[in-house]
Amino acid sequence: MSSELAKKIDHTLLKADTTKEQIQKLCKEAKSYGFFSVCINPYWVPAAKQELTGSSVRVCSVVGFPLGANTSELKAFETQQLLRAGVHEIDMVMNTGALKSGLDLEVLEDIERVIQAAKSCPVKVIIETAVLSEEEKVRASEICVKAGAAFVKTSTGFMGGGATVEDIKLIRLTVGSLMGIKASGGVKTYEQAMQLLEAGATRLGCSQSVAIMKEVSS
Repeated sequence: MSSELAKKIDHTLLKADTTKEQIQKLCKEAKSYGFFSVCINPYWVPAAKQELTGSSVRVCSVVGFPLGANTSELKAFETQQLLRAGVHEIDMVMNTGALKSGLDLEVLEDIERVIQAAKSCPVKVIIETAVLSEEEKVRASEICVKAGAAFVKTSTGFMGGGATVEDIKLIRLTVGSLMGIKASGGVKTYEQAMQLLEAGATRLGCSQSVAIMKEVSS
């Protein structure tokens, strides 16, 4: 049971004041517990790759993080740089302001630019559920499907709120059974993690991953 849960966790550290020592510790924890990946800021990708050499833990990094308001050209360039650095997955931030302005085509094209630049690398799209209405969550999820994203992801963790069972159910109802959903933001306990997975999430983004795993083994 614990190994199955670990394989659904992106062990995450995206704070601005993160140090190299903390990245090394994150990677050691990921190897020890068998987490699916580490999710880190682009600058730390080379250090993580070095620390994870020979392990099955993947490296995930972020594009347009945390606001999503960069130009599409810059997001595509970031993506290309991450591919060269050897990342296995990319979590990009949707342009929330454009979505709220009703500029759905521009939001779609923004995501498509990143997916095209990512080639075969899976792209998760962060829709920032905490600042969206229910109608906007549905539209955002539909755009992700149309763009060909691998996952809809709930949150950056920087805008308040976080993953909720209700949002996961709504996203799952919108995207259907085949698309990945990453529940991220405020996932701190084993009970929360299981509720989100049961609601339809297929991946969890957690900074409290070790505490959750200790709950499982206690």
